[in-house]
Amino acid sequence: MGINLNENEEARREILVNSPVIAVVGMSNDHYYTSYDVGEYLKRVGYTVYPVNPTIEEVDGEPSYPSLRDVPEPIDIVDVFRDSRYLSQIVDEAIAAGAKTVWAQLGVHDDEAVRKALAAGLNIATNLCIRTEHERLFKGMVEG
Repeated sequence: MGINLNENEEARREILVNSPVIAVVGMSNDHYYTSYDVGEYLKRVGYTVYPVNPTIEEVDGEPSYPSLRDVPEPIDIVDVFRDSRYLSQIVDEAIAAGAKTVWAQLGVHDDEAVRKALAAGLNIATNLCIRTEHERLFKGMVEG
């Protein structure tokens, strides 16, 4: 059984410390979008970030992958910047890709997707910004 990260701050901290590879589903190559800003922040603080967006070819010269199964290494966290109606499908893809955690950004939540993720052994956070949580939990430890 996975962990509902909305209910466990210590687990959120542990996952952020021990999850170096993040696939950002819905990452944009437009610098004005939050998904781009969050992806860049995660890179800046040391994570390996893979954009997953079938509508773009690259983000700042790095390839964008059409799906989670195309990411070239095991995924620790799937960070979701898609509408809530897609979350259950993304959980299915995360399960198939062998990801450990699904982290849905602010405004993204689906009860069925949460149940599915937990039952499959995935950790899940919904309606929670990974950057905001990282900054709050590790305040003073990160520059920039």
